[in-house]
Amino acid sequence: MAQPLHDDDPEPADRFPAGPLYVPVRPGPSGFVARLFRTPLGDRTAVGFTSVPRLTATLGPDQAWIRLAEPALRALTAPLGITTVTVDPQFSAPAPAPVEATNPVPTLRIA
Repeated sequence: MAQPLHDDDPEPADRFPAGPLYVPVRPGPSGFVARLFRTPLGDRTAVGFTSVPRLTATLGPDQAWIRLAEPALRALTAPLGITTVTVDPQFSAPAPAPVEATNPVPTLRIA
């Protein structure tokens, strides 16, 4: 069954934008690897942005990226069990910083 056309959109209603996505990456043991994120419910997801300004607005100007088509991003993350691709997320929490204990917790010793 064909998808209906919308009055304000001359293209069929697609779940994903056409064209390559800007995918955030990080250094890995053999080069760069796609950064994976978590949804608000804790599920792992791949992330892609439709433009560099959207990527830098969410992840900062120092975030490295590559261009990948949505099907290629899905194929890359499928072996990891990741079936979700989030496009243009508008919020990203900072990475947790390690907490250093200022006062050691006393231990109870039984003689």
